[in-house]
Amino acid sequence: MSYEQNWSEISNDISNVSKKIKSRIDEEDLVEDLNVTFKNTIERTSQLINNIIHTVESTITDDEIKKDTKEVILNINSELKNLLSKTKSKISDHLDTNHSFEEE
Repeated sequence: MSYEQNWSEISNDISNVSKKIKSRIDEEDLVEDLNVTFKNTIERTSQLINNIIHTVESTITDDEIKKDTKEVILNINSELKNLLSKTKSKISDHLDTNHSFEEE
């Protein structure tokens, strides 16, 4: 193998490693972006539910309707918490699986 071919192969290897590093950084940025977006969505949903509860308490005068409405809202909140928990678990499992495959 000639001197030029060696340097050409080394250059190609460096280029390939550089591409892998960039790809990995992009993936990590994407995961971080998803985490931030997911967290923001959870916070906004929580604020919306709190606002709805406050609105119900301050505008509805009939105690029975108020109670029933709050119960429905709390059930929705509970379902959202379950959904978020399941989603978080699935995402974590998926990320852990992908990470372990990458390391092999």
